[in-house]
Amino acid sequence: MIIVMSGDASDQQVDAVVNKIKGFGLDVNISRGTERTVIGAIGDERKLDAEMFDSMPGVEQSMHIVKPYKIVAREWHKENTVIDIKGVKLGGNQIQIISGPCSVETQEQMDESAKFVSESGCHLMRGGAFKPRTSPYTFQGAGVEGLAMFRKAADRYNLPIVTELMDVRMLDTFLEYDVDVIQIGTRNMQNFDLLKEVGRVNKPVILKRGMAATISEWLMAAEYIAAGGNHNIIFCERGVRSYETYYRNMLDITAIPVLKKETHLPVIIDPSHAGGKAWMVPALSRAAIAAGADGLLIESHPRPCEAWCDADQALSPEELKKLMGEMAGIASVIGRTL
Repeated sequence: MIIVMSGDASDQQVDAVVNKIKGFGLDVNISRGTERTVIGAIGDERKLDAEMFDSMPGVEQSMHIVKPYKIVAREWHKENTVIDIKGVKLGGNQIQIISGPCSVETQEQMDESAKFVSESGCHLMRGGAFKPRTSPYTFQGAGVEGLAMFRKAADRYNLPIVTELMDVRMLDTFLEYDVDVIQIGTRNMQNFDLLKEVGRVNKPVILKRGMAATISEWLMAAEYIAAGGNHNIIFCERGVRSYETYYRNMLDITAIPVLKKETHLPVIIDPSHAGGKAWMVPALSRAAIAAGADGLLIESHPRPCEAWCDADQALSPEELKKLMGEMAGIASVIGRTL
């Protein structure tokens, strides 16, 4: 950390800052310029916080020079992390497509979904048993019964399942049904108690970006999970809220190369929740593959017009198969496989 003293700071004020830093077990370097005195904290600066110094007399500004996240940072882990999900590798050369319906509705619907997801070439299946909805009067998901339907349908085609955990009290139930990948949705990205709990289990976690979260806040949310011992974290960009109303959310493609620079963990994209319309999904998916995404989370449904949730953004079986072929072509151009 660097603390910049004001031009008229006294020696006593400088000493007070120095003593405070030393009180946390760090060493100090003092650089006296013609106009400013700069104090550098040497050691594990994560023990310090800018708020500790900004209010002290004579301090003009304080700032960290080391990233506050450590476990998830590429700075400490140079190689890409590849997460093994029942033999399906996410984060390596092969791009993984996770597809399935927004919500679990009926056993017949899930059986059909699992069949065409598998036939399309996807290796993982998504589906929501518990649904966070804007209105309390819309379908909230089939709950535990939905987990049972999902597990039964996916197991028939050896598809690992991905589903959202909203309430920490349901974690034991998720483990009972052996949910393969726990998804933390955008509304819970900073639900720190929930993050701490999934950090204690040995399950891969998809962490969706909050709808108004900065990348730094997103990385720190992941650090909560990693600090608990679970390092199997997958970042999912799903679009951020903007002033535009033509589409559902603004997909931040820039987040892919930024995260690839900042973290060793896999990065996937959710084009369905970004565009909010099925006709947008192929273009956003192709762009994400070209930008270096490790996977996609795509909503699909046997009959999209009959979907109980987010019908407008779900792809039909035919549309999913067509898109898989297009994405395979783009992947091959950049030296990857689908």
